[in-house]
Amino acid sequence: MAKRVAVVLAGCGVFDGSEVHEASAVLVHLSREGAQAEVYAPNIPQMHVVDHVKGQPTPEQRNVLVESARIARGNIKDLATLDVKGLDALIIPGGFGVAKNLSTWATQGKNCSISKEVEGVLRAFHAAHKPIGLCCISPVLAAKIFPGCEVTVGHDTECEQWPYAKTAEAMKELGCRHVNSQVTEVHVDARNRLVSTSAFMCNAPIHHIHDGIGKMVREVLRLA
Repeated sequence: MAKRVAVVLAGCGVFDGSEVHEASAVLVHLSREGAQAEVYAPNIPQMHVVDHVKGQPTPEQRNVLVESARIARGNIKDLATLDVKGLDALIIPGGFGVAKNLSTWATQGKNCSISKEVEGVLRAFHAAHKPIGLCCISPVLAAKIFPGCEVTVGHDTECEQWPYAKTAEAMKELGCRHVNSQVTEVHVDARNRLVSTSAFMCNAPIHHIHDGIGKMVREVLRLA
């Protein structure tokens, strides 16, 4: 039977939701591997809405579930209805929505809180020893919830190629082990069954990001 994988989204758009290319890559690679994706998002207001042309917040208000449905082509469920028993794995794409809507990492860094629904889902998969795939900024969720876990967000030294490398340092301060990696690589924490890859934490060609996410998806399915 096809493996059933929950994909949790955080809106639609890199600056205030899920990164669309990352979410799409996850869905494409799951399909290619013969897995069944089930897309979920929390039914909550976004922290804010960003004009992606100007890169600035607007007065508009949007809902995370409604916006995520754009990526899922309408085939989406409220995260509150997720039942880990019927699923084989969990994947959370990146995008600032992870740090704004699924958690408060964007404003509070390592002192952030995580949405109760999101934390509950992560803990449920972890407790059931089912694999969790994380890319871009989403490994910070694991760093906050699972002390001592091993993840990657790419590199820990900031430069033009790695503009968000300070994230790795904040994660280390939470007690997790950050493993430097290239954009096409993944890191597998076998003990915690976590698979992570840097994706758009790196300034890299989009096909390299797509390839890295593909490796993450395959490793998640291998562990499932």
